[in-house]
Amino acid sequence: MAATNNILAAALAGALCLPSALAAQDHAALAHDAALRATTLDGVVVMGVAPVAANTFVLDPKLPRQPAPASDGADYLKTIPGFSALRSGGTNGDPVLRGMFGSRIALLTNDGALSGACPSRMDNAMSYIAPETYDRLTVVKGPQTVLWGGGASAGTVRFEREIPYFDRPGVRAQGSVLAGSHERNDQVLDASAGTPRGYARLAGNRSEADDYADGGGREVPSAWRKWNADVAVGWTPAADTVLELSAGTGDAQARYAGRGMDGARFRRDSLGLRFEKKRIGGVLDAVAANAYRNEVDHVMDNYSLRDPDPSGGMPMPMASNVGDTSQGGRAAATWQRDRWELTAGIDGRQSEHRRRSAMGRGAYRDAPWTKDARFRTLGVFAESHWHLTDAHHVMSGLRVDRARADARRAPTAGMMPMPNPTAGQRRRDTLSGGFARYEYDMSGRAGGYVGIGRAERMPDYWELFSPSRGPDGAANAFAGVRPERTTQLDAGLQYRAGAVEAWASVYAGRIDGYILFDYMGGPMSGAAMGATTRARNVDADIRGGEAGVDWRPLHGLKLSGVVAYAWGESDDGRALPQMPPLEARLSAGWERGGWSWGALLRVADAQRRVSTGQGNVVGRDLGPSAGFAVFSLNGAYRIGDRLRLSGGIDNLFDRAYSEHLNLGGNSAFGYPAMPERIAEPGRSAWVKLNFEY
Repeated sequence: MAATNNILAAALAGALCLPSALAAQDHAALAHDAALRATTLDGVVVMGVAPVAANTFVLDPKLPRQPAPASDGADYLKTIPGFSALRSGGTNGDPVLRGMFGSRIALLTNDGALSGACPSRMDNAMSYIAPETYDRLTVVKGPQTVLWGGGASAGTVRFEREIPYFDRPGVRAQGSVLAGSHERNDQVLDASAGTPRGYARLAGNRSEADDYADGGGREVPSAWRKWNADVAVGWTPAADTVLELSAGTGDAQARYAGRGMDGARFRRDSLGLRFEKKRIGGVLDAVAANAYRNEVDHVMDNYSLRDPDPSGGMPMPMASNVGDTSQGGRAAATWQRDRWELTAGIDGRQSEHRRRSAMGRGAYRDAPWTKDARFRTLGVFAESHWHLTDAHHVMSGLRVDRARADARRAPTAGMMPMPNPTAGQRRRDTLSGGFARYEYDMSGRAGGYVGIGRAERMPDYWELFSPSRGPDGAANAFAGVRPERTTQLDAGLQYRAGAVEAWASVYAGRIDGYILFDYMGGPMSGAAMGATTRARNVDADIRGGEAGVDWRPLHGLKLSGVVAYAWGESDDGRALPQMPPLEARLSAGWERGGWSWGALLRVADAQRRVSTGQGNVVGRDLGPSAGFAVFSLNGAYRIGDRLRLSGGIDNLFDRAYSEHLNLGGNSAFGYPAMPERIAEPGRSAWVKLNFEY
């Protein structure tokens, strides 16, 4: 606890003694504002998005989208080209960006870190996210920013809630209700009340669905029930100044066709404190700081949402209860002078993992907690923007992190970890990262950028503690897995003229010490569920890209297309596992008056570049996969200025298909011993009403 207090104190001291923090530079903020204006006025159901700046995407998560509006963060991220998800059922897939997984993607909610606790990531951080309760989703692809933590080689994801400033006393509210196939029903409410001196805000949601049927009519275990509630109270003594205290909680249940257990509890409790002062004037332009505490309590069992399988590996009722407490803070400041902008600051985080398990229904509640791992990180960063001219810009950044991991108990997989020689040991690493990027006229008719970035990442909890074995010659993964170092080149072009807007981004990278899992038997689900796994480092090359085009041939008509591809190969000539296939999305939308209609065709190619038996902590390559095409329709109608009714039919032709990134069905639900991918939903309909006050 003392160490935690030191981290929080350091961050808040930076806010008070050094001038502290704004979340982003001005050029990014302007791009965000422009994107929000565009999406807020667009009545079409969201079927895809384009970047608003170099490698940066901004979305309004409250807008209706197709496929059916997302129940978790990973599902919503699939709207952005380059994202996919490792599927295990109806909800809580694990996000994958350009074939990269896990802590290679930094996740922040209101600028605080959130982490799951399950050793096989059943409750990955995105499973605690209700997208519609946030105002903005910002994604930066690649190691092209240092403002939001180290090690984010694949990209940075931020779910944000804006400050509801009031220029006069008033009340604002918005929300939605949704109904759909398979008993899907959601409710969302976001309400705030305030005066020029302060405000109070409540954001909450509830989401529920039964098991879905695939395109062949087979029922897939996939039901879920979720709820979240977050409150915030803010003091706004002046324009662009706020001090806010927030708190939140939530819980859920979820059935998983691809796992030997289900999620019986996803309890989240959050506290946050933030201070911001923007547009100060003079050289010092903005200061900001925040502190947070996020705690998760997750229960996995084989009896709450299913019956134990007497012929399987877990014939008796059993449960595992795991938890994680993450707390930390951040402070930074933004300075401006002539053509220079500089944001610099300090951030820190500590997370502590605990676990307990027992045989028998509910017996885990009487078992004592064991704290098995603790992580600490303290970092400093600086990022600059040099306006060479109105059209030419240079961005650069540098950060250094000091990371530490303590092994408090055996880093082995399974329900009952065994003693290990490294228990009680610790490891420390000093990690650096940075980037430099040149941009030409990204807000003009034709623009482009090219940047080089580097990120060093300490192995995370799942890479140090979940594998059964470490590299050859090492006692285990904790003792033997090295940090991962990525150097990546990113480049892109964009064009806007008349009725056409087009963009393209490409990347090529070298990963020294890529952390790879070898599966050596056991069930097809994750490492913590009994499969024998080894974590080791390999060197690898990655490359790929995304491209999109929008064409408006007639007033009110828009035709769009986007394509994404990711490729990876280790130095031994094997394909990197868990790479999504080539994917394209073609859409058409038409608006007239208050009406809008849309159609979406999603096409995924067959994936034959696989490394069967290799993967990550969640799953492994199951072999080659077939391609597929899915067609969907949607429509929307604005009822005055405050109501919008939308609806859609996903998978209109009831195609039977499955995603390449897939855990494979679990035998407890009748799936065969040989891997069979979990099929996606068949024809599904939904209708949604959005309202504002």
